[in-house]
Amino acid sequence: MKILAVIDMQNDFIDGSLGTEEAVGIVDNVARKIRQCREEGYKIYFTRDTHQPDYMETQEGRNLPVMHCIEGSQGWQIRDGLDTEGCTIVDKPAFGSLELAELIKKDDPEEITLIGLCTDICVISNAMIIKAAMPEVPVKVVENCCAGVTPVSHRNALEAMKVCQITVEE
Repeated sequence: MKILAVIDMQNDFIDGSLGTEEAVGIVDNVARKIRQCREEGYKIYFTRDTHQPDYMETQEGRNLPVMHCIEGSQGWQIRDGLDTEGCTIVDKPAFGSLELAELIKKDDPEEITLIGLCTDICVISNAMIIKAAMPEVPVKVVENCCAGVTPVSHRNALEAMKVCQITVEE
């Protein structure tokens, strides 16, 4: 089985409180990749960065003091137009999700592809956790379906993943 993990394609990361031009720029690529993978029979997971109203009191909130992805808010929602029907959605309170890796591992995947936001925070965190949980399974990230906080940090994250035997494809 092949897996596609769509990481944090949520309104707050696209054009909301933590949005960027680069994030807006990948939405159509992500939608196309989801359609392609669905047609090819991939199992698809989505993650949602999920915080509570007390976010600013958390360690992350003290280090990134921007309210975002508050559960139930418009910013927390996955972007309209990204087809989540029949997909598993994993709400995660941190950058990386052990739950996502555990669910994927149960699928006994032959290959795992990650796309989404942000390359340099949540994409790299989940790619590394997945690679550690399943070191013999090929893991890849699709460069034009990811965006980082900045173009430089996006590029740095892609290079770091390559060193850890995660394939980066365009």
